[in-house]
Amino acid sequence: MAGNRKNKKRRRFRRVFFISLIIFAAIFVYGYNILNKMDSADISKDDTELGITDESADSKDVVNIALFGLDRRDTSGGGRSDSVMIASLDKKHKKIKLTSLMRDTYIDIPGRGMDKLNHAYSFGGPELAIRTINQNFNMNIREFATVDFFGLEKIIDVMGGVEIDVKSNEVKYINTGVKEMDRLDNSSSPLVQQEGTQLLTGRQAVSYSRIRKTGNGDYERTERQRVVLEQVLKRGMNAGITKYPALLNAMLPYVETSLSKPEILSLGTSVLTSGIRDIDQYRIPADGYVKNQTINGVSYVVPQSLEDNVMLLNKFIYEDEKN
Repeated sequence: MAGNRKNKKRRRFRRVFFISLIIFAAIFVYGYNILNKMDSADISKDDTELGITDESADSKDVVNIALFGLDRRDTSGGGRSDSVMIASLDKKHKKIKLTSLMRDTYIDIPGRGMDKLNHAYSFGGPELAIRTINQNFNMNIREFATVDFFGLEKIIDVMGGVEIDVKSNEVKYINTGVKEMDRLDNSSSPLVQQEGTQLLTGRQAVSYSRIRKTGNGDYERTERQRVVLEQVLKRGMNAGITKYPALLNAMLPYVETSLSKPEILSLGTSVLTSGIRDIDQYRIPADGYVKNQTINGVSYVVPQSLEDNVMLLNKFIYEDEKN
């Protein structure tokens, strides 16, 4: 009798195991096919052309990807990178790290001279933007992902919205942004009715992340952008594996990236299998190492010392230290 029970348990285990394996394989294949919806973009694979040198900071445990949010005012056409971030997958410290690079940073753009960081994307697309980041901040970025605000709205809605603590001085500006986007696509969207922690729709969250006329200006806006992205990432990481194909299916048409399908699947697998749950945030130029300055009638964010900011950035990404 005991032997029969053991045999039944073994058969039941094998049956469950093989069914689970088949389901996982089906999800994997389906997800791989969904990646065909993604807008792929080729950039140079040459380190010199990307501004990567032998002195560039590097680690086998950290993968850095440039993230660009475009400020397109319609659903087609080009735009400047209104949001510039470095997303770092730190497998050693089991963290995802989000670093905002302030868009108005006064920086040397290769072939263009000193200008605002966000102009690099409009001058030469993601490749020039990546080279600018690498050369100025001693980075080793080889890949990027870009989304415009209409795409980010759709992605957030697919995630079921994001929970944000809205301040009283932000309500007015969120609703102004919602109405602006409504005019662009001739729609009518719900407005935020009050302050406090609440679930924002994609359109409300995008408008929240674009606020710069209240609070601490662009410094606080970069913080809002990181808060929204952190919420999106957490919702994605906490979703069950069976939900990933539907999420990918809805999200990827709005993303342009240089990452290949195998690379995307590999990164996703790394996050799922490495136990990563923590997300840390930072901003460069860092507090105490930056000043606002007007040069030739134009307002810039100027690093007091670029070398100090490079040191702080590398400590945050590779040594898990924050100023």
